[in-house]
Parts: sequence; structure tokens; C-alpha cells
Amino acid sequence: MALEPYIDAHSHIWTPDVAHYPLAKGFTVADMQPRSFTAEELLAHCRPAGVGRVNLIQMSYYEFDNSYMLDMIKLYPDRFVGTGIVDPLAPKPDEAMRALLPKGVRAFRIAPNFSKQPPAHWLEPAGYAAMFAAAAETKQALSCLINPDGFPEVDRMCTQFPRTTVIIDHLGRIGVDGTIKPEEVDALCALAKHPKVLVKVGAFYALGKKKAPYLDLAPLIRSVVQAFGAKRCMWETDCPFQVDRDKYSDSIDLIRTGLDFLTPEDREWMLTRTAEQTLFQPLG
Repeated sequence: MALEPYIDAHSHIWTPDVAHYPLAKGFTVADMQPRSFTAEELLAHCRPAGVGRVNLIQMSYYEFDNSYMLDMIKLYPDRFVGTGIVDPLAPKPDEAMRALLPKGVRAFRIAPNFSKQPPAHWLEPAGYAAMFAAAAETKQALSCLINPDGFPEVDRMCTQFPRTTVIIDHLGRIGVDGTIKPEEVDALCALAKHPKVLVKVGAFYALGKKKAPYLDLAPLIRSVVQAFGAKRCMWETDCPFQVDRDKYSDSIDLIRTGLDFLTPEDREWMLTRTAEQTLFQPLG
């Protein structure tokens, strides 16, 4: 049976079964909002919207224990790949990356909170250099959860490791404070000079006016697509947070029908082909 055609490049899952999948230190059941968002619950949201495959993002509730995500990839190998998290401050994070490759982990989330450094220095720990070097060999991507103040470090590391695929999550979180700042848009678009940098276009519920149909984000998205090209942009929802207040279809419809500057080919790349080529191809 053919899967639904679209790919969601970014969604989280977790389970209320904390006995089998314990939460990381510092997290409690009260932090899990909603209480449950399992793989099956995600599929119930995405499949009616035409989304048959999803890149799962390791949830912070589990920190470096990727077990639930890995088990769901194993259970639904045609549906899911994963973006895991390894500790950049632990010994040999590059070896941890390689060990997760045959288990369907196609990328790794990196962020200042894992390096315990301010944004201006967030990629300085030696573990991140090891991860960038390993990713250039394995073809796994490094997926950045950062604000615009983290862009300069990405620029530095992409200059040093030009063969490493780097993804900017959530449009670089531009507009998370409600305001789309032109200088931040310019800074994100400047990263397009690195051919291996891609952008996830999504988390619309959290940016700008934060209200469907999200048309206030059109100038930002247009600038990003013009700078990077649609072949380096992939759509994402950031579920379950997308469906906490808005609908799953609100997110995909912005790309599928809502932006008149996108060509049919642009939509095909952003909704399917970019994520397929970056995250769903055999690696190694």
C-alpha cells in the first residue's frame, strides 16, 4: 500500500508509560503537556492530511535516552526516521552518532543548552567538532534548535566543516517574540552561502502573530525560499504543539495552498522531496 505522499520533517512523540520509558532527571509527569502524544496519536493527526512519513525529534523529557523514539522507528520503519540527541560533553559523541545510524537516526538535535554555553559560543565544546566531523562522513545531519543569536556559530562551523549537512529548525525561531525583525531574516538568509545548510519551514503556531492561517509569515518564508531555494527547505509541524491550539491542516495548508509565490515544484520539494533526500535515504 502506498503511503500518503507528504513528509513532516519535525514532530515529537512521547508516551505516558514512564515505567518503561522513564523521564530524564529534572522532568516530572506534570511537564508532559499533553500527557500523551504517542506514535499512533501522531499518525492519527498526520495521515488524514496526506502525511505518510515523519522525522521524529527526540523529546527533551527523555534527554539523551532515545529509547522510545528508536522503538517507534523499529515498529513503523516505513513511516519514521529519527533525529536523536547525544551528549556533546560526553566522551566520544561521534561514536554515539555512528551507533545510532543503523537504527534509523538520520540527524541529531544540537542546541546551546546541551553545550552549556551562551549562544555566542555554543558550538565551541570539542564534542561538537567531533560531531561535525563525523556527520560529514556518515551523512547524518545536525539540526539546530537556536535563536538568531546562535547563527554566527553555525556560520563558523559550516566554514570549518563544509561537507556537513546542517538544518536550521523552526525558521531559526525568528518571530517567536511576535516580531519579525529584518536583520534577523537577513542573518538567516546569509547562511545560504553554505550549500549544505537547509531550513525547516514550520512551527508556524509559535511565530509572528501565532494565529492561523499564518499569512503574516509569508514575507519571511518568501525571503528564506528565495535565499536557499525550495530544494533546501522542508516543511515541519512541530507536533504536538501545532495541534495544541490549532489544527494539523493549518500548518500544511500554508505551504500546500496558502502562499501564491510558491510554484507547484516548490511545494513538492518543501512538502516531500527535500526531507526525503535529506532524511529518508540510506546513509553511511
